[in-house]
Amino acid sequence: QVQLVESGGGLVQPGGSLRLSCAASGSTSRIYAIAWYRQAPGKQRELVATITTGGNTNYADSVKGRFTISRDNTKNTVYLQMNNLKLEDTAVYSCAARRVGTGTYSYWGQGTQVTVSS
Repeated sequence: QVQLVESGGGLVQPGGSLRLSCAASGSTSRIYAIAWYRQAPGKQRELVATITTGGNTNYADSVKGRFTISRDNTKNTVYLQMNNLKLEDTAVYSCAARRVGTGTYSYWGQGTQVTVSS
């Protein structure tokens, strides 16, 4: 089993920055990739960014150039640095883990609210 705990959400003005953290515990050696998803009210869940154990990253077009995903293996933590935040970035952000040998994200955190408002 893998447990994920997000932190770092909050209220920020447009153009501001936040850094989200996703701390993993449990069978972390079985993790192949960590993803950040977000879901805004009335909208479908959106994949924001992913990072593999090898450090390969991918981003949604809507956040490229503004968000950066990174990991600290010594802390079993993945970060999402969000810069130049826009109103449309407002959502609940959740991290998810994908096990080695699987194609789906099976483990999820509880989510953290990010609100961008003036």
